[in-house]
Amino acid sequence: MADPRGFIKFQRSGPKRRPPELRIADWKEVYLPFSDSELNDQAARCMDCGIPFCHQGCPLGNIIPEWNDLTYRKEWREAINRLHATNNFPEFTGRLCPAPCETACVVGISNEPVAIKLVEREIIEHAFALDLVTPIIPKSQTGKRIAVIGSGPSGLAAAQQLTRAGHEVTVFEKADRLGGLLRYGIPEFKMEKAILDRRLNQMREEGTHFLTNIEVGRDISGPDLEANFDAILLTIGSEIPRDLNVSGRNLKGIYQAMDYLPWANRLQEGDIDESPVSAKGKKVVIIGGGDTGADCLGTAHRQGAASVMQIEIMPRPPIERPQANPWPTYPMTYRVSSAHEEGGVRDYAINTEEFLGDENANLKGISAHKIEMVRTERGFSFEKIEGSEFIIDCDLVFLAMGFVGAASKTLVNQFGVEINERGSIATDQNWMTSKEKIFAAGDARRGQSLIVWAIAEGRSSASAIDTYLMGTTDLPSPIETKSFSMTI
Repeated sequence: MADPRGFIKFQRSGPKRRPPELRIADWKEVYLPFSDSELNDQAARCMDCGIPFCHQGCPLGNIIPEWNDLTYRKEWREAINRLHATNNFPEFTGRLCPAPCETACVVGISNEPVAIKLVEREIIEHAFALDLVTPIIPKSQTGKRIAVIGSGPSGLAAAQQLTRAGHEVTVFEKADRLGGLLRYGIPEFKMEKAILDRRLNQMREEGTHFLTNIEVGRDISGPDLEANFDAILLTIGSEIPRDLNVSGRNLKGIYQAMDYLPWANRLQEGDIDESPVSAKGKKVVIIGGGDTGADCLGTAHRQGAASVMQIEIMPRPPIERPQANPWPTYPMTYRVSSAHEEGGVRDYAINTEEFLGDENANLKGISAHKIEMVRTERGFSFEKIEGSEFIIDCDLVFLAMGFVGAASKTLVNQFGVEINERGSIATDQNWMTSKEKIFAAGDARRGQSLIVWAIAEGRSSASAIDTYLMGTTDLPSPIETKSFSMTI
């Protein structure tokens, strides 16, 4: 590397955020600009280890030490070329990925890991600023037509790869705008939608066709698509939310997270003047401790909630890497997102017993109790701590407990593909479903997962589709193909 002692000389410095009291007054991204001199120091911390475990930590197999070195040398064209070789959308992962590469960093064994995610984001932002992100036009056309159903990160990655291979690709999106959860699930303060739009513009210039407001099974049938396309890729996500079926669930004021978050994004798009589901002046409880819950938290802050409490049935994670998660595995440790910095209360090991309402069926509180995890012969169970019952006053609840299956059973039935025991679309080792020429990728196939896995699945399924249509492929496949059981 350019500075072989960089990991000794410099301490880790991550992206800096705007003060909480300022950022909750708007919907702009939370991060401040990062200077080139600071970036230079952070890139220099990469030690060029003999076996870069960060490659394995990243589902995309990003060639991280090489683009750290190129960043240090300010060779931006080579840096973005090396980054784009494995990742279609580093501007998305550089903002939204939890960075499993960093937890696998060799420097992180005895020190703070290299700020890989920061370097990744800065490479792509420099590349766009220097007009280094240009359309890649295929040299020839294959005459093959491919339909991609869904325009989330997996569908977009597959579409871009297949377009560049010379196929005619059409992306069908049921919403009025492209992007899937990137558009309507990720709040503006985590990723401004102009970031998404500039990448979509590049894809249009490359030749990818996009059709919005088209829902398969309503506006066009599965058999029609099968008759008109040589291959179909289902990247419809995993949007069926996990519910909480306790007494009082039907009270007014209880919403799934994805019945709340999209309205805030639509407000920022200018579609509406006021969100029909707003936390303004409300006492809010968020049930679920993951990223979606944090998105609800940050959104509620910006809407002017009177108070916000986020509760989780699992115990609070440890601060340090637990022994059960040795390096280089991804550790389940306590993390503080930008939304948590902004306020609110977090509490753990809480089970919701009942939603409480008034005489008009309006939510007024939650009856809950503390629990402890007890090891059993079958694993762990949640046991109530007697005498720990309590009431939480609230008039708005958001359920953010994850997702349990492919987005659209209607769409799945249109194609007659099989669903596995996890509620996801079953595929074989070649990413093909139980139906000839119909493939699946992303959360629809693997279940709810990370954006970096979605992009990796999109790239891998594109390689499989290209092989299916042409007999061979030059498209890389970052994921080793394996069968996702076709038993219902």
